[in-house]
Formats: sequence, structure tokens, C-alpha cells
Amino acid sequence: MRRVVRGMCLGLLLIAVSAGSGFAQKALTWQEVRDKFEAANPTLQAGQIGIDESRAQEVTANLRPNPNLTVLADQIDPFSGGPPHGAFAYLLSSGGVTYLWERQHKRGLRLESAQKGTAVAISGQADLERNLVFNLRGAFVQTLQEKAILNLAKENLAYYDHVLEVNRDRYTAGAIAQVDLKRLELQRVQYLSDLQTAEVNLSLAKIQLLMLLNDQTPVEQFDVDGPFDFAAKIPPLSDVRQSALDTRPDLRAALQSVDKAKTDHRLAEANGSTDPTLGFDVGRNPPIDQYIGFSVSIPLRVFDRNQGEKLRTQLDIDRNDRVATETRAQVFSDVDSAYASVNSSVILLKPYKDQYLEEASSIRDTISISYQHGAASLLDFLNAQADYRSVQVNYLNLVASYLNATSQLNLAVGREVIP
Repeated sequence: MRRVVRGMCLGLLLIAVSAGSGFAQKALTWQEVRDKFEAANPTLQAGQIGIDESRAQEVTANLRPNPNLTVLADQIDPFSGGPPHGAFAYLLSSGGVTYLWERQHKRGLRLESAQKGTAVAISGQADLERNLVFNLRGAFVQTLQEKAILNLAKENLAYYDHVLEVNRDRYTAGAIAQVDLKRLELQRVQYLSDLQTAEVNLSLAKIQLLMLLNDQTPVEQFDVDGPFDFAAKIPPLSDVRQSALDTRPDLRAALQSVDKAKTDHRLAEANGSTDPTLGFDVGRNPPIDQYIGFSVSIPLRVFDRNQGEKLRTQLDIDRNDRVATETRAQVFSDVDSAYASVNSSVILLKPYKDQYLEEASSIRDTISISYQHGAASLLDFLNAQADYRSVQVNYLNLVASYLNATSQLNLAVGREVIP
């Protein structure tokens, strides 16, 4: 019986452990969140289908013209009249094949234009991913920020509860007045409110992140993890600018559009040329029996020489060239603005980490001890608590601003220059 009871207890323990692990989910890192996003986001999937459609157009552009087959049966006479004859006595029959001969590399230019169109589509997809990943990174940083604020709220509430318990003992011993104790107890509502607000904000941030991931996981089972800090050293602006020129997909797409427009103009010039139609026929003519023949049909392009398309494609080159110039200027503007924001955030964060955080904690502890020994007023104690809370929250908000600024810089460059 003891063995049976032990086995049942062990089984129940294993079931409980497995059930708990089923509801718990490992906190996702940024790379895991990004991989999940790229695999499940419907907008990215739709963009990839567009690239496949562009590749299908390459197949169409590379097709040769179809030959034409002509079959003729003429002078069938099934009616009576004249000298006696069969219905097919005077039959004239022939068959022929004609083929349009494309000159000046039209098919090759069509294929080249379609391939360059696919390259533009690929760059456009990369640019779409760049912008969507920026939104995803913002939601990820927001979740980390709210987690940090929630932990700070828990820490502040626990610290204040400890101080409140000490002062209740002091009140019991007659060291402080009842009104001071009640003021301390009323102040606890602020810390409790901070905790509840932080929990709500964290849930909202997770909901936003889950929406971007197209994930139906319950909020309480979803979590992310990552460094919530800043790097004091950032790469030089000149390196960041050059990296943006080499990487930005929208700039690459603009330059590729200029190249494609030039190919389209060459194709328009080629389409203005004359393409002959070559023919071969074989037939039967009763008086002379069988015969073969050859033909060449050359259209006379007197009026239509594709003038409008030639002009349009030439203007399209100029338009795309100006768009590329504007995009290049926009790249420099984006990089410089984001770089300035990152640099400003670092300048503000350094004194917080080197001095203000430690000083706020030291002042809070010192005033708390002084108040417990009657060397500081209640107002000094409450002000020290509020100052500590304000400094800590400001620091967390500045770290979030730094991370968002680095995301903006990575967006401006087109890749992660600051992880």
C-alpha cells in the first residue's frame, strides 16, 4: 500500500509539473521575436508573393513570338455543270508557316527590363521589412520599458511598506504622532497606484506586440526579455552615413529604377524598328502540280515609329534620376537626425548612471534613517521618497528614449549599426 501511495503521489507531482510547464512560456529575445515576426506577418508574406509575380513576368518577357500556320483548300467543285469532273478535280491546296523575326534584341531587352523590375521589387520588399521591423522594435522596447517600470514600482512599494512598518512600531512606542502615521499610510496609495498603472501598461504593450506577431497567445503567458540599458560609445557619423548609402533599400530601389528606365528606353527604341515576317509555303495546283514558295513581309513604319513611348521612357529616366537624388538627400537627413537623438540621449544618460541614481538612493536612505531618529521632518522624508521615484522613472524613460533613438538610427541606415 505504501508503494502504491508513493507511486500515486509521484504521478500527481509529474502531472502538476508538466501542466505548469505547458502554461509557462520562455521569454522571447529580440532575435526570436524578429524571426517569429518574419515567419508569420501577413504583410511580409503578401510582399513576397509580389516578388514571385515579378519573376513570373520574366518568363513572359523571355518568350519568343509564336509562328503562324495557314492551311488552304480552294476550288472545290461539287456541283454538276460543264464537262464531267470530280468534286476535287480542280482542288487548289496549300499550307504555310510564317514567323515574326524580332530585330535589335527586343526579346533580350524585355527580359532585362523584367529582371530589373524584379530587383526593384526585392528592394521594395526589403524596405517594407525595414519599416515593419522598426514598428516591431518600438513595441518590443515599450514592453521592456513597462517591465522595468513595473519592477521599480514593486521595489518602491516593498521599500515603502518596510518603512511604514517601522513607523507603525515607532507610533506604538510613542515616537511619532498619529497624524504623521496616517499621512504615511495615505502616501502608500500613490505607490499602489503606480503598481497598478504599470501592470496595465505592460499588458497593453504586450497586446500591441502580439498583434504585430499575429500571435493569439494569452497576454499572461507571453513575455519578452532583453537588455534595457544604453551603450556610451556610438560609431562615428561618417561611418554611419556611408553604411546607409550602402544599405538603405529605398535608395537602392531608386537607383535600380533609374537603371530599369534606361533599359526601357532602349527597348522603346528597339520597338520602333521594323520586324519582318518570314514565310514558307507548300501547295498543290492541278495545272502545275506541287510547288513551294517563300515570302517576306515588311511593314512600312511611315507614321508609327513608337515616338510616344520613346519620349515617355526618356522622361521616365529624368524623373527616376531626380527621385534617386531626393532619396539620397532624405537618407542623409534621416541619419543625421537619428544620430543627433542617440547622441543627446547618451549625454543625458551618462550623469544619471554615474551620479544621479546613486545620489537619489543615498539621499532617500539617509533621510529615511534621519526621520526614524527624529532628525528630519515628515515633509523631508516624503520629498526624498518622491525625488528617488522621479529620478528612477526619468532614468528608465531616458533609456527607452535611447533605445527608440537607436531603432530610428537603424531604420535610417537600413541595418543594425547599434544592436
